[in-house]
Amino acid sequence: MGLQSTKHAKVKQANILMLGLDYAGKSTLLYKFRYNDAFLTIPTIGFNVDMIETRQDFTLTFWDVGGQQKMRQVWCNFLEDAEALLYVVDSSDKQRLEESKKEFEWILKNEFMKSIPVVVLANKQDLPGALNAEEITRRFKIKKYCSDRNWYVQPCCAITGEGLSEALQKLTTFAKHSIRSKETSTIFKESTVL
Repeated sequence: MGLQSTKHAKVKQANILMLGLDYAGKSTLLYKFRYNDAFLTIPTIGFNVDMIETRQDFTLTFWDVGGQQKMRQVWCNFLEDAEALLYVVDSSDKQRLEESKKEFEWILKNEFMKSIPVVVLANKQDLPGALNAEEITRRFKIKKYCSDRNWYVQPCCAITGEGLSEALQKLTTFAKHSIRSKETSTIFKESTVL
């Protein structure tokens, strides 16, 4: 009998915080990412967690937190371990756009979210009057609030899946970069302590 050496690549995992107002389509998007199918959903009370393997050695763990007013008060409890933020906007609901923008700004001001990459999904592009990615970028002042981090705005439709593969690819790239930055920062801190 001979000796066999096998190298097992450690699967890397990134925590993705998925936030947005209730009825923005977060859970529908999560199910479309996971099962490539649209499900009838109701507003999330609490949170959903699901893991999606994007490559052989990389898994995204999505924390889909409810967007009702009461749940937004506890969003800060989920911010600490995020490698990326996926913020979902109902781009057809112009009446709640300002409210969504204020919540987005509040999240980005949190100390735990400093430098964390952001992907904004301009969801419900299939509905009449939906704002496009450029308009969401402008109205949310993303260039201003995300100038210290990687960011991307993707128009999408949770029902059809349009735009989701691009968003998932960008999210994976950002999360990998975020993990590398955290690892480098940790190594630097440890070497300066010695």
